[in-house]
Amino acid sequence: MARNGILVDYQYCTGCYSCEIACQAEHDLFLGQWGVKVLQNGPWPIKDAQGNETDRYVYDFIPSYTALCDLCAERVGKGKKPSCVHHCQAEIMKFGPVEELVRDLGKKPWQYLWVPPQA
Repeated sequence: MARNGILVDYQYCTGCYSCEIACQAEHDLFLGQWGVKVLQNGPWPIKDAQGNETDRYVYDFIPSYTALCDLCAERVGKGKKPSCVHHCQAEIMKFGPVEELVRDLGKKPWQYLWVPPQA
């Protein structure tokens, strides 16, 4: 049986937290528990063409998986996508066999592959 994972293209994460909320609801997690947690990196000032700081800022948002993530085994068993992948509004997450996702991993920067440990 193929091992599955989630490929995350965090360059385009908007920080909407839909994945985080969907995961908490799907697994009935307590406040403060996450299978996936969106981390905020920044803010940093945006510089103009002359290198001067402006009053505009940029943030990076990075969905980070925890040990509570089981890739929504029950949902996947019913032929559905994991809840975080299904609800991602920016469509930055791809679920599938690790072998396929590894091929896509090298196609562009700002990605990572989440593969939970085998039980």
